[in-house]
Amino acid sequence: MAEERVELKVPDMSCAHCEAAIKEAVGALAGVAAVEVDLGAKRVRVDYDPTLTSPERIKRAVAEAGYTVAG
Repeated sequence: MAEERVELKVPDMSCAHCEAAIKEAVGALAGVAAVEVDLGAKRVRVDYDPTLTSPERIKRAVAEAGYTVAG
């Protein structure tokens, strides 16, 4: 199955530590192929295998790392 992409707005991301924490938390999920964080736009793009994880699980990982996912 082909990878899918989800884009999340994370309004309380503010520094390089935030970026690293989110990359680590989301990158640790099974099925995540790539995590791209745009600190200026407060956006996180994740490429993932939908047979192994889901947008809901990715959002939960961001929340568990201490950040709010908007929308």
